[in-house]
Amino acid sequence: MSTNQKLAQNEEIQAPASWYGSRHTQVTLCFLLLAIAYAMRVNLSVAIVAMTDKNTTSNPDIPTYNWDDKSVVLSSFFWGYVVLQVFAGQFGKMYGPRWFLVVAMTVNSIVCMLTPIVADNLGSKGVMGCRVVQGLFQGFIFPSVHNILGKWAPTPERSRMGTFVYSGSSFGTIIAMPITGLISASWLGWPVSFYVFGCFGLLWVGLWLGLGANSPAEHRGISEEERFYIEATLGQQEHKVVPTPWKAIFTSWPMWAIIVANFGQNWGYSTLLTEIPNYMNKIMHFDMQSNSLLSAAPYLALWVLSFVFGPISDHLINRKILSRGSVRKIFNAIGTCGPALALVALGFVPEDQTDLSVALLIVVVGINAAVFCGFQVNHIDLAPNHAGTLMGITNGSSNIFSIIAPLVVQVVVYDETDKALWRIVFVIAAAWYVASAIFYIFFASGEIQEWNDDVKDERMKSEEEGKG
Repeated sequence: MSTNQKLAQNEEIQAPASWYGSRHTQVTLCFLLLAIAYAMRVNLSVAIVAMTDKNTTSNPDIPTYNWDDKSVVLSSFFWGYVVLQVFAGQFGKMYGPRWFLVVAMTVNSIVCMLTPIVADNLGSKGVMGCRVVQGLFQGFIFPSVHNILGKWAPTPERSRMGTFVYSGSSFGTIIAMPITGLISASWLGWPVSFYVFGCFGLLWVGLWLGLGANSPAEHRGISEEERFYIEATLGQQEHKVVPTPWKAIFTSWPMWAIIVANFGQNWGYSTLLTEIPNYMNKIMHFDMQSNSLLSAAPYLALWVLSFVFGPISDHLINRKILSRGSVRKIFNAIGTCGPALALVALGFVPEDQTDLSVALLIVVVGINAAVFCGFQVNHIDLAPNHAGTLMGITNGSSNIFSIIAPLVVQVVVYDETDKALWRIVFVIAAAWYVASAIFYIFFASGEIQEWNDDVKDERMKSEEEGKG
């Protein structure tokens, strides 16, 4: 029986009676993984303000630097991030992502803790080197998480599980920004924030080694009832690695819809992620502690709304109110066009209207949570057998825009106190959001694709059945 046939029958498969199972442990670990990874990623966006401002802390022993390439430093993470993602997806499919995640998080944690030492001895170029290494190894994280979701998230629970896992990125941002701001403004100083998040990363490695598993088949403590439920709804072919149909993938319009949607999302989101603290400092004139707290507020909204959009999405699909493809398109449009409108409005708010500016920033980032139910989980809809590889392709290629966006800010905003220049940045990001949403509406799909299965194997079976 093909995967399509099995998926067609998943309405008859009953979920286990227990409200909590091994699958929930795996998605919780993935949530924590993204939270800590993003905390390490975002930490520098806040810390760099303190690293270049001697008035941040009253401790005279905390070093500060005169760097004029801050946006370049912030973009350097993505120089490494785009490199290994496709390989990570492939390796995770062939060998399982478990040990790749152990290595990735261990390296990230150690480099995070080394960053203050490197900054003091090698300056901004040394920090760029640290960020490139972190980016290289964090390139394994999203494809690996998608591999895990492709094996662990039952079809009826896909939207809410995927949304919960990917909300870890916003949760990590929520935690990292105020903690980094508070530490940086205290007597301890900004270096301690890097040590804190590095320790969190090593703690996660220990949890993952004890509780993580590549798939239900490899989990020693899972019940037979839960394992059957997961594998039957997903139509998994255990112990068989399906060859990657590269030509079919790159000639698939639904796949290109996800790629383009990712382009728009990464341009807008990376602009906000790296530049909000700087914008609030230079334009809205918030001090370090207020800056970090308010910078985190939009991501708190994103995290909260992700728990609203996920269940609604699954309800619409499971109750057959709308098709899976329609739900993906609607939520993706909400998650991109809503922020686009708010970004344009933000660019025209007078500088003295700080409350309105903060409210619009919260709307921009908060509504963006809807994309978790849009293109973000759509890879698994199209091809659960290749989910990690597809994520590697889309996330790897789209993060080229995460490199470009901060560099555009560096070029356009030559005077960081001029709001008119920031307005140009916001309008460009809004245009990317809208253009990518339109493309996704036209070409996206929620249906499993024929190339998910081993096409040659299925054809041979059909021919044999025909001869019989």
